[in-house]
Amino acid sequence: MADFTGRDVYQAEFDSRAYLEYFQFQAGTLGDEVIAFYLKQLCKTFASGHLKGDTLLDLASGPTIYQFLSACESFGNITASDPVERNRQEIEMWLKNKPGAFDWTPIVKYVCELEGTRDKWADKEAKMRRAIQQVLYCDVLQSNPLAPVSLPKADCVLAVECLEAACKDLSTMRAALKNISSLLKLGGALVLAGILGCSFYMVGPRKFSFLVLTEESLRDALHTTGFTVVEYEAEPRFDKDMFDACDFSEKYFVLARKEKEV
Repeated sequence: MADFTGRDVYQAEFDSRAYLEYFQFQAGTLGDEVIAFYLKQLCKTFASGHLKGDTLLDLASGPTIYQFLSACESFGNITASDPVERNRQEIEMWLKNKPGAFDWTPIVKYVCELEGTRDKWADKEAKMRRAIQQVLYCDVLQSNPLAPVSLPKADCVLAVECLEAACKDLSTMRAALKNISSLLKLGGALVLAGILGCSFYMVGPRKFSFLVLTEESLRDALHTTGFTVVEYEAEPRFDKDMFDACDFSEKYFVLARKEKEV
């Protein structure tokens, strides 16, 4: 197992551009399998109108925007956030359409196909740029993860591979879920996606630790922090070759509701 790589290690050593190599979609990378699963689940949840509201907060966005592609159909006020300054800069570059910004076009077109709007990908990009209102610092291990900023409680909180990267053990994860709960309205939706059975992933030559989760430990953590699981989807790993890049066994997707304050 990799030594725990906390926030300071991420700030000092996380290579945003190397991480984005996972998102060279349909290039035969390990990212293709995981990202396609996430995109399909996010489409099913958001683009269908199944989950709607005004404000959505994404925690630990990384340098990516793919997670907002379907969400912007249901939420017009989106806040992205990440603890790593370079990741926030990558998002801002894309939002402002600056030269050198990562090209998300293949993934945007893929989502438009999922949503049945294949030829509207440019409209999708424009809509998402309008929806993402701000890009903030976050640390889910703080009682207010967005400190020093305080926002009104959101209708929906989204977190993809956030808890597993930020938390060194299950007790820390439960504490982080309590902190996340404080950002969400009572009755609001928590959308989580990630990978199970994973102890590490590679970003370039650097190994980053990951909290090994099972379905049982994830459900238990949600239950003990006041959430009720509404939907749970999982899919086993297909790739059998690239275990040196990441050793996960399954992909998961959860839609939960905040039932009580904790």
